Amino acid sequence: MQNLELGVEYQLNIKAKDLLTLKKLGNGNSGTVSKVLHLATKKVMARKIIHIETKQMVQTQIIRELRIMHECDSPYIIGFYGSFINESDVVICMEYVDCGSLDKILKLVGPFPELILKQVAFSVLSGLIYLYDNHRIIHRDVKPSNVLMDSKGNMKLCDFGVSRELINSIADTFVGTSTYMSPERIQGGIYSIKGDVWSLGLMMVELATGRFPFGDNSISIQPEGILDLLQRIVNEKPPSLKPENGFSPELCDFIDLCLKKEEERHGPIELMGHIFLKNFNNNNSNNNNNNNNDQDQAKIKNWARNVRRIQKGKDVK
Repeated sequence: MQNLELGVEYQLNIKAKDLLTLKKLGNGNSGTVSKVLHLATKKVMARKIIHIETKQMVQTQIIRELRIMHECDSPYIIGFYGSFINESDVVICMEYVDCGSLDKILKLVGPFPELILKQVAFSVLSGLIYLYDNHRIIHRDVKPSNVLMDSKGNMKLCDFGVSRELINSIADTFVGTSTYMSPERIQGGIYSIKGDVWSLGLMMVELATGRFPFGDNSISIQPEGILDLLQRIVNEKPPSLKPENGFSPELCDFIDLCLKKEEERHGPIELMGHIFLKNFNNNNSNNNNNNNNDQDQAKIKNWARNVRRIQKGKDVK
């Protein structure tokens, strides 16, 4: 059993039995996530358990690689408490984010208002820029289930590709691929940060309309269905939004720039300067001093609080 580091300053010799399971949060191809209480510190955490059949040497390397998550310090990146090996499982303990992932929120409340889409775009781009500029990390798996929101409207990226061995081990264990993958990646090209921008564009279309733009992308889809879907992503014209359907021209253009061919596609820094995000600053921005922005932030907080109320079965305010 490895030590679980809680913060940079000190370590706890934590064991699996020191984590009290409060609630199961979700289940995916790559693992099971639960809300847990760390008994010694009374800290509520999200615990992800990833079962991998691999040699101990590889497991140890995964833990070593995951330590870089300690160095990630951004309001747009999920907080990391530590990781350890328990039998054949890699256990990762992270910040608990109360409203959960955007895919679940979408199923609950339907298409997101445009102001919330600005918050999604701003937060995801800020997280991608931070990871790449500070740690040379490309996320590699941007999708609604990997963006979490709290009841104040803050949004954070999780499950980014920090551990090469873990990515490889999961790929060996589970059959499946991300339907948010860019055309150039599907065709075997080298992954770049522009691949994450494509995934953001697809996600924005889905959150704006309430449905995945290429049809069914559920995990129940059969392998031949996945292959057909990937062929469509490569060969069909990229999805888009139209102003005549009630979307602003700025949002439509932003998404078009995310979903261009790789050589024409904008990068995260260019997109942060797009008119769709002009004058948009969220709670974590340094430049946060105009009345319109204060009003926008109040609306985002109110929307997030209502999401949480709906999750708890309470009336919306």
